Amino acid sequence: MTMPSASIANELGRLLTEKKLYLTTAESCTGGQIASALCAAKDTPAFYGSGFVTFTDEAKITTLGVKKKTIETHTAVSEQTVIEMTAGAIAHSGADVALAVSGYAGPDGGEDGTPAGTIWFAWELPGAQTYTQCKKFEGDSEAVLLQAANYAMAGAIMLLEEFKA
Repeated sequence: MTMPSASIANELGRLLTEKKLYLTTAESCTGGQIASALCAAKDTPAFYGSGFVTFTDEAKITTLGVKKKTIETHTAVSEQTVIEMTAGAIAHSGADVALAVSGYAGPDGGEDGTPAGTIWFAWELPGAQTYTQCKKFEGDSEAVLLQAANYAMAGAIMLLEEFKA
C-alpha cells in the first residue's frame, strides 16, 4: 500500500510549527493514513498529538460526539458530519486545528446513491472557522484513499498559509 506524501506531511508540520498551532485529525474512510503520514514527518510532537479513526457511524457518535440525528438526516458522508467531526476532535484533543475526512472509497458508494470516490473534508481553524469541501476521486479504493489523504493535508496547508493568528 502506498503511503500519503511525506513532502506534504512535512510541509504541513513545518507550517503548523511555524504558526505555533497543534493539529488533530478525525478520519473515517482514510483509516489513519493521515495520522501515519504525520507521525512519519519531521518533529511530529511539535505539531501533532492525537488522531481519531471513527470508521462506523457509532464510533463517530460515541468518540467524536457527532449527533445521531445528523447521521440519520445527512448520512455519515456529508458536510454536516465532517463539521461535527472536527469540532469533536478539537473538543477531545485540545488541539488548535482539526481536519476531518469521511467518504466512500469504493468499490461501492452509499446506500443513498452517493457514488464511490465521494469524499467530504472539513478543516477547523482557531476561532471556530470551519471550511468544507466535497471531492470526487477516481480509481480503486486504495487510489481514492491516497488521493483523499493527500488532499486533506494539502487543503490544511492552503488554509494555514492564509491564516493570521
